[in-house]
Amino acid sequence: MSVETIRIGTRGSALALWQAHYVKARLLEVSPASAVEIVVIKTSGDLIQDRALLEVGGKGLFVKEIQLALLRGEVDVAVHSLKDYPAENPEELILACIPQRQDPRDALVLPAGRPGNSLPPRPRVGTGSLRRQFQAQAAFPSWEIKGLRGNVDTRLKKVDTGELDAVILAAAGLNRLGHGGRISRLFSRDEMVPAVGQGAIAVEARGDHGPVLDILDRMEDGRARREIDAERRFLRGLGGSCTTPLGIHAEVQEGRALLRGFLSSVDGSRSIRDQVDGPANDALTLADDLLGRFWAKGAAHLLGRA
Repeated sequence: MSVETIRIGTRGSALALWQAHYVKARLLEVSPASAVEIVVIKTSGDLIQDRALLEVGGKGLFVKEIQLALLRGEVDVAVHSLKDYPAENPEELILACIPQRQDPRDALVLPAGRPGNSLPPRPRVGTGSLRRQFQAQAAFPSWEIKGLRGNVDTRLKKVDTGELDAVILAAAGLNRLGHGGRISRLFSRDEMVPAVGQGAIAVEARGDHGPVLDILDRMEDGRARREIDAERRFLRGLGGSCTTPLGIHAEVQEGRALLRGFLSSVDGSRSIRDQVDGPANDALTLADDLLGRFWAKGAAHLLGRA
């Protein structure tokens, strides 16, 4: 069944528009009889640029207004970076499709033309993520971590003008925007456990919009879905939010699943790191096993619940 017109709701940043156009192209592949339109929606996260996300509600600010437009029927699907997608959402909406996932790792970017080994003895390294900050400080104690907001181009400019010696960004976002050549080094998943859903795109729809759901089902990537479902199961079980210094990554390949987790207190003074592996078909059970390990190691104290 085809749908005459499918309207995609998205933020207006360069990365969000890349994702929306990617989803549009995929929709046209699986439903060539449909017209696809992109509708740009301003979000609170876009409007508030003078404060850290942690202070104003976290990455859910990039999602709320788009979800409201979806609920009102102003758009038919919503496209989000999956790492911005909250653990809990309106019950009328579902995570209908996860296309193929790109590189989930974090990347270090130095000034243009500078080799990856040219950092000064105490470099000023920018990131807006507590998850990245605390893991970087553990691996590289000499780094001076600085707060950071703005889109990818704004963050790269802070490096190229000398305001910072380096920044930490998602490899997927750099690659999608044509900045892959700027990556000085990729952090391994053991050095820096990625954020929930990093490198993946969330395509959200109304649960009662059957014709659209049928189309989105043709775009689904089974491996990405298995990884994301396991990561989000851990996130929900932990009760974490977009502001929790949390990394959880499921890596599914050759019939096996490896789940890595990282959790820190908000002040960075204490952290937990662990991993489990097993059959890929048991990814959700593995997420529960990893969650049990984190509770046993004192996750409640780190989350301020004990």
